[in-house]
Order: sequence, then C-alpha cells, then structure tokens
Amino acid sequence: MHKLPRHHVFSRLTSGHSPHKPISVAVCYPCSDVALQAAIEAAEHGLIEPRLVGPLGMMRACAAEARLDLEPYQLIDAHDDVEAARKSVELCRFGKSQALMKGSLHTDVLMHEVMLRESGLATSRRVSHVFVMDAPAYPRPLILSDAAINIAPTLEEKVDILRNAIDIAGVLGIAEPKVAVLSAVETVTPKIASTIDAAALCKMAERGQITGAIVDGPLAFDTAVSSEAAAIKHLVSPVAGCADIFIVPDLESGNMLAKQLEYLGGAKGAGIVLGARVPIILTSRADSAEMRLASAALAVMYVYAQK
Repeated sequence: MHKLPRHHVFSRLTSGHSPHKPISVAVCYPCSDVALQAAIEAAEHGLIEPRLVGPLGMMRACAAEARLDLEPYQLIDAHDDVEAARKSVELCRFGKSQALMKGSLHTDVLMHEVMLRESGLATSRRVSHVFVMDAPAYPRPLILSDAAINIAPTLEEKVDILRNAIDIAGVLGIAEPKVAVLSAVETVTPKIASTIDAAALCKMAERGQITGAIVDGPLAFDTAVSSEAAAIKHLVSPVAGCADIFIVPDLESGNMLAKQLEYLGGAKGAGIVLGARVPIILTSRADSAEMRLASAALAVMYVYAQK
C-alpha cells in the first residue's frame, strides 16, 4: 500500500525557501514569549518585517525573560491592548504594513478595531477564518472554513466564507478547487437548515453567482473525503472523495472538526482571516511554532497573489 507523505503541505510552507521578499507586518500586542517568538521566527525565516506594537516596557521585559533580541525590529509604543489594536490597524489602513498579526490580546479586541467602518479594515466582503489543514491521511491540502470568526453564518455570509476559501485555494495553486458544503446527510432536508444552505450555494455556483470552484452539497464528511463511502451510499458527485474545500455549517462544528483532525488525526493547521483590507494572521496560544510559521507564510503568499 502506498504510504502518504507526512505533512506534505507544511513542508512546503515552512521550508524556508520563500521566493518572495518579506512583507511588513503589524504585530499587535506581542506581550508574551510565545507571541514575540512567533514574530521573530517569521522574521528570521525571511517571511516578515515585524512592527511590534504594544507597551514598550512589557515587550522588553518579556523579551528579556525569553532571551529574545528586539534590537533589529521597530517597536511602537501603545498604552494597552486597545490602543495597540488601533495603532496596528492604522499601520495597515495607511499602507505601512501589508498584514496584521495577532499577539497576546483577545481576538475580540483586535477584530473590533478591524471591523470599524470608518477607521478599520472592513470591506464589502464578510471576514472569515480559513484553516489550511495538513492531514497525513489526506493526499491534498484540506481547506476548512469557518472555524473561528462567524458563529452561526447566514446563507449570505456563507457566500463570502466560500469566496474567501476559494481565494486561498488559488494561492496554494489549486486552479479549480472542489468544494464540499458539509452537513450530516447528503439529502436536502427541510428540518436541517445546513442542507438548505448547501443546496442554495450549489445553485448559486451553477448560475455563476459563485465562480472559480466546483461546488457540491450537502455532503457528509465521510463522503467528502472518501470515494469508497460515496460508492457505498450510491452517491454520484464530482466532489465526493476528493474535496479541497470544506464549508462547515457553523463555528462550533468547524472548530470541533479542526481540533479532531489535529489532536486525533495528527493534522497541522495554518490559518488566516480574509475579507479585510489585509490578511490577518490569527493564531491560537496552543499553536506550535511550526503552525504559527506556516500561518505567516500563508499570509505572505496571499499578499503576493493579490499583487
């Protein structure tokens, strides 16, 4: 039996051989050793030029304790996490930074400043989080959305979630990704709202309202990843068994799926938020250094793809 390569996607993202010049990144409130290390490691890999925004005393004390050298990097003083978020967003809004990286502040604080209509980074598109999962048992990147931002997305919001995911697939070189709109069953069932949304998304793709991908659903997760499961269920689908993108019904199901893949399936996940003026590197405190590095690499690839 052919043995699949382990973490074939991450090896590409974290190889240290990026063809691009580093991008300027506003690192918001890096006041923990983990947050500072993430920014500095991405800089040392030639991915980013960090601007560290936060209370100078806290950042320097944290760096001293972790034995990190801040001398090569620009430090921008901010009184607290709210001011750090405002200043970081300003750097991106006025073109001084090409991406935003979350430090050790709460996600809600950062995203509040991002989403302000007059002074933030909001666009006409809904923001959403996209995971690029590297699962050893799956022979292609597994793009999962949304597991971190939109709690119970409407159909209209799912359209933007899907479009953001298609954009990431393009960055990864997938010209026409296959999209599985997930639910618990493969039939349209009025009592299960996610199946209605899945059917509507498919029809929108069929009518050209959503472009750049082959969309099918509702699909259960087993039929989305396994052609054998699809055959047993007598399911005929151009996406079954070979999906690239997985659109989940809501944040809870997406978050649980991502963590199950990671903790039980040995997968690794890189994630960014799209839909704002710049990509946002939004990592978790539990993420490994490699996962944070891969998320930064993903943001760099996205910035250059937009050019």
